[in-house]
Amino acid sequence: MKKPLLLAVAAVSLLGAAPPPFACDRAALSPERKRHFDELGPLLRTLVRQIRELSDGYEFQFPDDTASLQRIAEWTLGEHRCCPFFDIDLRLDREGGASWIRLTGRRGTKEFIRAGFKPWFPQ
Repeated sequence: MKKPLLLAVAAVSLLGAAPPPFACDRAALSPERKRHFDELGPLLRTLVRQIRELSDGYEFQFPDDTASLQRIAEWTLGEHRCCPFFDIDLRLDREGGASWIRLTGRRGTKEFIRAGFKPWFPQ
């Protein structure tokens, strides 16, 4: 009789547990770490055309040229591995339109982006 009760208590405890903290796993990018943080990130910051604020994050607009798209795709993959708490969408608008990276997530993600991506935002 005690086993089912203990399992139920454990299940309730897990369901009510706080989400893990926002923490980037920079080790997940070895050996690409330098390229992601020192090359791709700073380059993409210079290419941002527009930023849209969302209820749970931000969208960043980029040019639609081939070189930009390749860099965006590479950076997005690295960011997905480094920051597993992000929901990341890469959108390519039709008929030669813009490229977009959408970063969203659970409560607190928007504030994390605003602080962690400060150089991406106009001063």
